[in-house]
Amino acid sequence: MKKTNRYINSSNYLLLITLVLASFGCKEDWLDPKPLSFYAPENTFNEKSGLWSAITACERNLRGEFTGDAPPILTEHIFTEVAVEGTTDKSGPAQDLNKLITPDANLSSDNTNRIGWYWYEGFKGIKYANVVISRIDEPEDYDSEAERNHILGTAYFHRALRYYRLTQQFGDVPLILEEINSPKLDFYSTDKNVILRKIKEDLEFAEEWVPEYMDRGQAPKGAIQHLLIKVNLALAEFDDAIAVADRLIDEGPYSLMTERFGNVSAYPNKDVVWDLHRPENKSLTANREAIFMIMDRYNVDGNTNGTYSMRQALPHWASNINTPNGNKGTYDRPGVEIDLVSNYGRGIGRLRGTWYHQETIWDDDKDLRHAPGNWMRMEDFVYNNPDLKGVDPYYGQPLQMRNDEGVLLTNDTIRRWFDWPHYKLYIPDYESVQPVGGQSDWYIFRLAESYLLRSEAHYWKGNLTAAAADINAVRTRAGCDPYSAAQVNIGTVLDERARELYYEEPRKTELSRIAYIFAMTGKVAYNGKTYSVDNFSEENFYFDRVIEKSDFYNKGVYTVYGETYTMSPYHVYWPIPANAINSNTKGHINQNEGYQGAETNIPPLTTIEE
Repeated sequence: MKKTNRYINSSNYLLLITLVLASFGCKEDWLDPKPLSFYAPENTFNEKSGLWSAITACERNLRGEFTGDAPPILTEHIFTEVAVEGTTDKSGPAQDLNKLITPDANLSSDNTNRIGWYWYEGFKGIKYANVVISRIDEPEDYDSEAERNHILGTAYFHRALRYYRLTQQFGDVPLILEEINSPKLDFYSTDKNVILRKIKEDLEFAEEWVPEYMDRGQAPKGAIQHLLIKVNLALAEFDDAIAVADRLIDEGPYSLMTERFGNVSAYPNKDVVWDLHRPENKSLTANREAIFMIMDRYNVDGNTNGTYSMRQALPHWASNINTPNGNKGTYDRPGVEIDLVSNYGRGIGRLRGTWYHQETIWDDDKDLRHAPGNWMRMEDFVYNNPDLKGVDPYYGQPLQMRNDEGVLLTNDTIRRWFDWPHYKLYIPDYESVQPVGGQSDWYIFRLAESYLLRSEAHYWKGNLTAAAADINAVRTRAGCDPYSAAQVNIGTVLDERARELYYEEPRKTELSRIAYIFAMTGKVAYNGKTYSVDNFSEENFYFDRVIEKSDFYNKGVYTVYGETYTMSPYHVYWPIPANAINSNTKGHINQNEGYQGAETNIPPLTTIEE
């Protein structure tokens, strides 16, 4: 099929996108969708270009998870074992989860958490997709039935992607399958497995009709397959998950990148791991590992303010780190003799990696992802404050956390002292004097994760030899020795995901999914425990895993402001924002167990009204 290039600089086309975006209202209006009649939808959507513009709205909607200050992907990480919220100088950031994560709290703020973003933006994406699905037969200019079904399949994919995330983040949620043109206040929660089965059906249709090759930023067949693997896993339909993974990995046009590619001459001493995460390489045709991504380029119309990746996930190294002689040791302005900020970026420590992510999971010294130059340790930085030169002999020497007497040389080891994956977080920033992370395309689905999903499916089936083979495909690419089948359990899969997919995967989504599979199947986990859906919010693998691996939650660790890091089993699901429930005056949206309001829950819907 002929590829369509919708990323064109056309004023008419951009106007059409603007009209479609304007017709959907703001995030708080998910229960009160705006009618589209003002923009004459009978004219806007009677051509296929109008439907494609709504799909473009879906694509643009995805960018918000990884862009801007305090992007929502941080919230996906801090509710797991890989990281915590590192803003330690105030109350409000999601640290004492037992106290702060409530339905009526501020769930959508840069200064607290972005749980509410996932709820409201998830349903916004569903709304965009439903416009296409409901109006699929209005255009009169299709070239073929295949073209119609391609558009429909793409809309199914975008709706399914939002529902997959919502069901793993919030559990039972309202199922909306058609465009809403008038205020609606009678939504009911639908059983998550009913939703998953519906989106599985839609994705199977999409896999048949969506082409293998699409422009970067658009969903190709491989994206449909990758999501379908996850949905099959969530339904505990492991044979189906393996079959789809086989089609994607063994029969599709993708392969793991094992040799250097892209502008190698610009980074002569680097490796393929570095190349994979350079902004200029992610969307190259030569990058056969990229399946689906968001598009965001410097100096291109419609771009965002950038990833802010260094600002979020690097330590706040610029202040309150002293030399052993007591002098201010670091300086975060460019143009000095030892210019750290230009080469590494300026962080504020908002996403603070745990010891598990910094050290525990790295079991092979040859791992390129943890190698010098790719992975940065605080001791790789040096005292660079120009005022030290000629005054303090530690100028130009490696940073120290303690002096020879064991006294701390920083006032905050949570926010100012931790290691990080430089190869993934370093994004050149051409607009900031102190670089914080510029524009970059970003992976949503990558073949490395496809391998790890298939490995997980084999684990659930008990085929540990096959599970090890898929983990090792990713592991050996990074220079590590392979695992044996005897070394594989679900923890092995999760560890490899943490090594490969940090600041990329929705970690909370996937960990909650895995926890529910343990509850559905009754399979014994590596900790010797079994779990049940009957008391899932009271006892689950998600909570046990986080408490086992994190050196923060429920360990008595507190910030310099006095906030303690706490978590409970019911955090396996996030609270549904109180406003969404309270404004739904003619229906009933259930609250998750453990949160105020759950006492009024009623049984969720178990059938779909077409």
